[in-house]
Amino acid sequence: METGKLIAIIAAAFVIAVIITKFEIPVLREKAGQNIREEGLKSHYSKAGTPSMGGISIIVAACVVSLLATIIFGGKILHTVAILIVFLGFGVVGFIDDYLKVIKKQNEGLKAKQKFGLQVIIAVIFAVLYTAVSDYGTQVYIPIADVFVNFGFFYYIFIVFAVLAMTNAVNLTDGLDGLASGVTALVSLFFAIAGSMFAANNYVDSTEIYFFAALCGGCLGFLVFNKNPAKVFMGDTGSLALGGGLAAAAIVMKLELLLLIAGLLYVIEALSVVMQVSYFKLTHGKRIFKMAPIHHHFEMCGFSERQVVVSFWLFTLICCIIALFMV
Repeated sequence: METGKLIAIIAAAFVIAVIITKFEIPVLREKAGQNIREEGLKSHYSKAGTPSMGGISIIVAACVVSLLATIIFGGKILHTVAILIVFLGFGVVGFIDDYLKVIKKQNEGLKAKQKFGLQVIIAVIFAVLYTAVSDYGTQVYIPIADVFVNFGFFYYIFIVFAVLAMTNAVNLTDGLDGLASGVTALVSLFFAIAGSMFAANNYVDSTEIYFFAALCGGCLGFLVFNKNPAKVFMGDTGSLALGGGLAAAAIVMKLELLLLIAGLLYVIEALSVVMQVSYFKLTHGKRIFKMAPIHHHFEMCGFSERQVVVSFWLFTLICCIIALFMV
């Protein structure tokens, strides 16, 4: 894809996200002030009342711009629809959860079974729909070997697992000002560039590139207000949508395995929680980390929130560069 188109898409989504976020902050401040967990870090208590559910601006910006780009520049509209079903679907699940917790003041929000059940339904719909419209069926592309491997029926299980795992990993990453939005902007930019490289070999349709570029711009626009000290949080509305959108677009792009490299931070964040909970249960109260997810561990080790966030951004940038070389 031409660099000019890529920049135009990112810029358009950035502007839309900035405008929407600016106007949604005062509305959300009245209705959706963030609650801070009592067991959380004391340094975060000052964030109580900061408006949440701001991820709406990212969702709107990415959807509008990616759809318009597909219509104007051309692309497979069914691929866009498949990606947006997951992106919007998980956003709606997050919105319902946020609405119950933040506006209705129900601390639990959606029950775990309800939340997971809705996520599974969306992931299954995507797996069936995408496989039906894909030129590659149930095949998975192996970047380094440059071959396709047919997973057969297990491909559906693979897709559902990948979408659910990435969605909840991004959700866990969203715990510090600007962390999830900044990391996702970098990962999205990587896939937009990698997709442009693969498009020349006809492995990738431009549709996925449009979405990743729009998602990058949307995250950057939101980051203007979400950087430390944050004026607004994305909430589950944003984090679940980001995770679902990233996974779905990477799968459609046939570069889902590279998401493990470029998005390694998400994986580490999720693993830190799994390790902490598992070790805590096995040892009847002992911990590996001072607090999980791991970004809180570094805070408790004496690093400031900004230091942790910037370090994690740099780590993600390095991972994206490594993944680009693998392409």
